[in-house]
Amino acid sequence: MGLDKTVASAAEAVADIPDGASLAVGGFGLCGIPGTLIDALWQRGVDGLRVVSNNCGVDDWGLGLLLAAGRIARMTSSYVGENKEFARQYLSGELEVELVPQGTLAERLRAGGSGIPAFFTPAGTGTQVGEGGLPWRYAADRSVAVASPPKETREFGGRPYLLEEGITTDFALVRAAVGDRHGNLVFHSSARNFNPLAAMAGRITVAEVDHLVAPGELDPDEIHLPGVFVRRVVRVSPGDPAAERRVERRTVRPEGGA
Repeated sequence: MGLDKTVASAAEAVADIPDGASLAVGGFGLCGIPGTLIDALWQRGVDGLRVVSNNCGVDDWGLGLLLAAGRIARMTSSYVGENKEFARQYLSGELEVELVPQGTLAERLRAGGSGIPAFFTPAGTGTQVGEGGLPWRYAADRSVAVASPPKETREFGGRPYLLEEGITTDFALVRAAVGDRHGNLVFHSSARNFNPLAAMAGRITVAEVDHLVAPGELDPDEIHLPGVFVRRVVRVSPGDPAAERRVERRTVRPEGGA
């Protein structure tokens, strides 16, 4: 595509993602969700996706849309507690789930994007994360159909460490606050937690941006992710409901309260 990586629409940006593809998807809770790209993927009807993301949205938002439509076959996540449909599919054997400690998940994405095949970490030692046996998939009768395997353990300095593999995926979908036509991205606050890591892990990374600027407008010291990791950039249309920013819980003063 040359240096100008912009595409005209989210639909065009995800047009070559096939059934069964693996996806790294940015977002932290409901912050930094690439909602426009997820919506375009949902509209295409892509099925059998294997998704790596910190969480799986909520019942009616983010990756929760693909989940509710039965489009996700496997989920690698750290936190899934806000989605009742996720729990239902997991416990009924419709969805395979690999739960990963949050810091380990972040490092597995970073390692994969950096060309590091594996690394040792103390997180999870002495638990089923290392010993194996975590239910990845249940059978219809609630027995464990697929369980996690044990991980290799080695000692360093007298302390046990687990071997964790880096993660790479076919595609990555991320959202940035600002991007330029070369794919350089700037993220806002908590949206930076997983979006850059997901972008690094994808072989083809697609970024939706709130603001698109010309090359050279971004100070190099302000860039959080260089364009070498990004293949396509699409600007979010103002007012697009799929790009709405949500909060998970809104706390307000009771009506008539002091």
